[in-house]
Amino acid sequence: MSNVFEFVAESRGQSGKSAARRARHKGNVPAVIYGGHVEPQMLVLSHNEVIKHLAREAVYSHVLDITVDGKTEKVILKAVQRHPAKFQVLHMDFLRVNMADALKVHVPLHFINEDASIGGKKGGIAAHSMIDVEVTCLPSVLPDYIEVDLIGLDIGDSMHLSDIIMPAGVEIVALAQGSEHDHPIASMMASKASKDDVAEEPE
Repeated sequence: MSNVFEFVAESRGQSGKSAARRARHKGNVPAVIYGGHVEPQMLVLSHNEVIKHLAREAVYSHVLDITVDGKTEKVILKAVQRHPAKFQVLHMDFLRVNMADALKVHVPLHFINEDASIGGKKGGIAAHSMIDVEVTCLPSVLPDYIEVDLIGLDIGDSMHLSDIIMPAGVEIVALAQGSEHDHPIASMMASKASKDDVAEEPE
């Protein structure tokens, strides 16, 4: 898995709300990097560069490089705080990654073959119950996304977490907690048009 994301940051000596406000006023994003049995470190990043990275979905489920004052570390993005009304990132949290230790990350679900599915050809519409799923794996096999093939889904059918074909070495966290956590992820529903077609068919 090649790393196409590299954040460049500077250490921020001061913490607190006033220091964070000053960083934002200068066009920067205050952040923190923590974990790895090392003290948390306060950072600032360029807001413009952050926006460019966050525009790509894979950044949220990718092992990232972050260079702080010339030193590069492996991290994952754990949290992003955004302004409720402005196009502005207020704060970011990064977690240090040990490439030898498994981690837990939410990975996006990509649904394919909705229109080509059995139900889709009958005019059905797929309703998605989840848009991502928490997985555990080594950083080296962390997928950017997980593909969910709906080709066999008929009207009235549902797919569950256990139906997902997972990449090697990647496990769904919820399924390890028991069968009662095998939640539905998508279902095929009849649209109004398909219901009308059925009603008009001769007996």
